[in-house]
Amino acid sequence: MNKIGVFTSGGDSPGMNAAVRAVVKSALHYNIEVIGIIDGFDGMIKGTFKKMNYDDVDNIIHLGGTILGSARSEAFRTKEGREKAFKNLSEHQIEGLIVIGGDGSFTGTKILNKEFDIPFIGLPGTIDNDLYGTEASIGYDTALNTIVKAVDQIRDTASSHHRIFFVEVMGRDAGFLALNSAIASGAESVLIPETITDIPALAEEIKTQNKGKRSSIIIVAEGDDAGGATEIVKKVKPHLEGYELRTTILGHTQRGGSPTYYDRALATRTGVEAVELLKDGKTNLMVGIAGDDIRLTSIAEAIEHDAKPDLAKEDLLKKLLTA
Repeated sequence: MNKIGVFTSGGDSPGMNAAVRAVVKSALHYNIEVIGIIDGFDGMIKGTFKKMNYDDVDNIIHLGGTILGSARSEAFRTKEGREKAFKNLSEHQIEGLIVIGGDGSFTGTKILNKEFDIPFIGLPGTIDNDLYGTEASIGYDTALNTIVKAVDQIRDTASSHHRIFFVEVMGRDAGFLALNSAIASGAESVLIPETITDIPALAEEIKTQNKGKRSSIIIVAEGDDAGGATEIVKKVKPHLEGYELRTTILGHTQRGGSPTYYDRALATRTGVEAVELLKDGKTNLMVGIAGDDIRLTSIAEAIEHDAKPDLAKEDLLKKLLTA
């Protein structure tokens, strides 16, 4: 393989730049030319390609976001759009692809592979950590740290005014961020998509935790079945007369910031592995992590199965509460 393309797609996550850096530098080590595809599938269709060299990636390992950009592409959902994308790839003599993103990005590239037989390797880049086949995705650890820091700051004011804060975090379909940030930040309760929220029971739980004397922090995943933090407060308020309820929605702050050591190391190791897999003629694989070992999962498995958090951790929170 003489030339490969690399692109980032879907929501950005801290560590994507570290992965791009690893792909470019390791590919050049093997005398493989690297083409950066700007703005994901949209750039693939428009032909916004850039030849990458060492200077392009020398000082990006610490940067959040993605220097390659990311964009939605309705055109890529059509056969005509994908034909145009493949035509551009062929004209630039790109023989394989490395995609850094989530299940939507993998699904799109898998279709391209099926229709035009272009090899590709996927790197899991999503703060939600909802891809099957890896214990952690690139950006997840940084997002967790961002949430924990924010909750620490919120607790200062919550304690000063004896307020109950409902803090909404990302996680439309999976509760990894909410559950693990709740444990790490010392939150009193957590609401996640994987379990049914009982509003009256939640209110009683808060009364037991709080007794009107202390603050409480409730972490809410945006995809909880009862709604986000704002909707939860509306529903629980009639059950908590006399309590001061507040909401904080962390939003896109969770996507930003300099990646942690863990995300930089994960991105670097998996990025190098992706290049070596393409070089060895492999395709349709996602490079993940299990413990301290690289783990390979077929793209089909990664996108067809749901990753689920350990729900026993919810019980852990309850064991830490005192009346």
